[in-house]
Amino acid sequence: MTVTVSWFLVLAAGLFSIGVAGVLIRRNALVMFMSIELMLNAVNLTFVAVSKELGLIEGQVAALFVMVVAAAEVTIGLAIIVSVFRDRSSANVDELAELKG
Repeated sequence: MTVTVSWFLVLAAGLFSIGVAGVLIRRNALVMFMSIELMLNAVNLTFVAVSKELGLIEGQVAALFVMVVAAAEVTIGLAIIVSVFRDRSSANVDELAELKG
């Protein structure tokens, strides 16, 4: 039994669905960030699988750029969450909506 590109696409769809469910259901900012990272990794898996199937390098390059953007997003996002957590001692997103000016 060989693993084809369709297996990777089904896995990526499952990971993306779990990430969407985590963003929509959970209200903790850290869990939401982890869910967003899971969705980005699912997209990376799709890029690499399709790139491998087509014999192109562009999908792998796109996955590399997504990883760079994800690393920057996590760095800035976690810094914001830590600073808000120090002030409010809660990372609940519903409570952060009160910070709107």
